Parts: sequence; structure tokens; C-alpha cells
Amino acid sequence: MKKVKNGKVYDTATAKKLGEYAPNPNQSDFSYYCETLYQKKTGEFFLHGAGNASSPYSKSCGINEMCSGEEIKPLSYEAAQKWAEDHLDGDEYCEIFGDPDEDAEDEKMTVRLSAAAAAKLAREASKNGITKQAQLERWILDA
Repeated sequence: MKKVKNGKVYDTATAKKLGEYAPNPNQSDFSYYCETLYQKKTGEFFLHGAGNASSPYSKSCGINEMCSGEEIKPLSYEAAQKWAEDHLDGDEYCEIFGDPDEDAEDEKMTVRLSAAAAAKLAREASKNGITKQAQLERWILDA
């Protein structure tokens, strides 16, 4: 789905799919819906939701009639984190946002890397027995 909201393009075909949540596995159920968290190349997050006639994503298709529908909702970084906390498992959350650190002095940010840079980061972190976040901090602080 491709949608323009507030002058910005949100496209599920070009954004990175980060996680998915469907509370009811029965797709033929009238209340079935699925939400998918995406991240654009610009770092912005958005949620794509789609569902059947009795779902939160249903649309009116006549007088007293509801049909299946879909929607895109732009999310702030904090809203994307909250959605991931509520709907993804811990490993998926940490893959997207890093390990939650209780140190209030940390600044959270999202960084997009080339596949080669990400692979090198993962290799070095694994070789040193530390997280990717710690490896990246080591490189930055040692530079």
C-alpha cells in the first residue's frame, strides 16, 4: 500500500518491514486484523493495518454495511517503540531499537547502514563478545 500523509509518502513496498502482529490467526474471522511496523529509508516509522469487516480497520461500504479495509498511520519514534513493546517479543524489539538501557544519559537513535557495514558491525561485536551498540560506541569514542 502506498499513501501520502502530511505531504510524505509511506509505501509498504519500499519500506523495511520490522514486525507484525495479528491477535487472531483466523483470517476468515470477521474481526481479523493484522498490523505491521515499517521504517522508511529516512528513518521514519509507520504502521500498516489491514482487517476484515469487524476489525479496527473496517470501512463503511454502504448504509449500515462495513467492509474490510486498510490504513497507514505515521508513528513517532516513541510511538513505534511503544507499539513494539506491546506487540513484539523481546528479541524483535531489541533488533529494532537495541537493548533497553536503564542509563538515562543514553540518547536513542536509529541508524541505517549498508549491508556490508552492518555485517562488519555484527562480526566485530561478536568477535569482541559485546553488543552491536557497544561496538559502535567503541568505534565512535576511539576515533
